Amino acid sequence: MPTDMTPPSDRPAGSVDPKLLEILVCPLTKTALEYDAGKQELISRKAKLAYPIRDGIPIMLPEEARRLG
Repeated sequence: MPTDMTPPSDRPAGSVDPKLLEILVCPLTKTALEYDAGKQELISRKAKLAYPIRDGIPIMLPEEARRLG
């Protein structure tokens, strides 16, 4: 019998939990983020930054974010 009690996820590998997306905000501006599934980024329009999502995990560090033009 497996000791891991974590239920299997219904989400595809690498996707972000929608509940997590609802509560995440930009660490600099504290404003809502837009999810770009195609680029796997969370966009902060106010900060003009795109935070990467790697292996389904949002990387919410400003130094890791891509500047938006």
